[in-house]
Amino acid sequence: MELGSALQFLDNKSILVTGGTGFLAKIFVEKILRVQPNVKKLYLLVRAADHKSAIHRLHHEIVGKDLFRNLKEKCGINFSSFIAQKITVIPGDLTHQDLGLHDSDLLQLLCKELDVLLNLAATTNFDERYDVALDLNTLGAKYVVDFAKKCAKLQVLVHVSTAYVSGERSGLIVENSYRMGETLNGVTGLDVNIEKQVVEDQLHLLRLQGASDKDVTIAMKDLGIQRARLYGWPNTYVFTKAMGEMMVGELKDIIPAVIIRPTIITSTYKEPFPGWVEGISLAVGYAKGKLTFFLGDLEAIVDVIPADMVVNAIIVAMIAEARHQQPQTIYQVGSSIRNPLRYSNLQDYGFRYFTKNPWINKDGKPVIVSKVTVMNSMDSFQRYMAFRYLLLLKGLELANAAFCHFFQGVYSNLNRKINWVMRLVDIYRPYLFFNATFDDLNTEKLRMTARTSLVENDMFYFDPKSIDWEDYFMNIHIPGIVEYIFK
Repeated sequence: MELGSALQFLDNKSILVTGGTGFLAKIFVEKILRVQPNVKKLYLLVRAADHKSAIHRLHHEIVGKDLFRNLKEKCGINFSSFIAQKITVIPGDLTHQDLGLHDSDLLQLLCKELDVLLNLAATTNFDERYDVALDLNTLGAKYVVDFAKKCAKLQVLVHVSTAYVSGERSGLIVENSYRMGETLNGVTGLDVNIEKQVVEDQLHLLRLQGASDKDVTIAMKDLGIQRARLYGWPNTYVFTKAMGEMMVGELKDIIPAVIIRPTIITSTYKEPFPGWVEGISLAVGYAKGKLTFFLGDLEAIVDVIPADMVVNAIIVAMIAEARHQQPQTIYQVGSSIRNPLRYSNLQDYGFRYFTKNPWINKDGKPVIVSKVTVMNSMDSFQRYMAFRYLLLLKGLELANAAFCHFFQGVYSNLNRKINWVMRLVDIYRPYLFFNATFDDLNTEKLRMTARTSLVENDMFYFDPKSIDWEDYFMNIHIPGIVEYIFK
């Protein structure tokens, strides 16, 4: 299989990106505009009430980010006109037919002109409301495929999922697809239409009961966890993403399609510059002295991959599928096979970095960090919580009763925090004790093909073997997180 020139492939192409304001989408857009300014058009689908709101999101949440500083320097005073020429931002909604587009002329243009459709839209909240996650992660995938079928000259559909659709399985997780209705525990009866009906019935019942918005949210979150675990998935996020993959596989027909399954995505490794990241990390809680214990197996492998490598893998996979159409290929993009990293390494890197570069608190004093207490089982965590908090909570409960609910506020606040922590631990437990590695045989074949036949192989690097984890975390990732917090 010959890949030829990536820049030649991207030349004069029209690409639609869903989830246009997301972390990966921004890196993808910046990369394409920087390396191939002759791309014809990037259409970015964003959630917005109207075109004016969509334009505001483009300038404040996408091209206004520091991520685009190299491109701004390259373009100089022509940056704004270049962006206006190359990017069309579209207000839409992935949870509706035709992606929620109301402009019939634009819809017709897209169907006529699109070469590539990249689906990056998703909710990644593990504890999301089930109705929200099902709409976006599962039914959204359906609507994307339906739209792709209307695009006359579409060369490839790229659907970005997550490696963790594998659930809690251990050992080697291979790059296999999910059949429609397949479950992790063998329980039969999984049907997306039934899941949709379950959600509608539950919402109808809650409305009849006069439930508050808060109660509806809680009920929908609980329903998601319940339905996921019924079929063997640990949480709503990976359950709805797995069903999204099923929709793509079942409905794509002859549409050339690939599924990308990244692992845990971290800050950029090289481009457009090292260490660009968005979002709060546990490292910040540790630096501030608020994260004092770790629940999990320190010797377990934590599979992380820099965001720019994920984007490069997406682009190369896109080109490979467009030029050599084959049955749906799944690419798992991670590091656990080629360059494994362990939680013990992260503990060491964090301690050393914040010992040398301590966090300065509000009083202007450095925070002294120590190595966190490690609890390597759920039993040890529950004992810790019982000794540290639950006994205090019980004492407050008794005192509250004795003093006519004088301590009700303190009791309720502590009880809410404990329940929140216990729920988070319950949701994230499978990943704290995750005992699996992600096979990347398809991805490695793609890398080998790129090495031998992609003209710009060095430009589209995605080999985790090239990463020195100590250098990456000490000099790139953690400094990048700290810089993000202070901006």
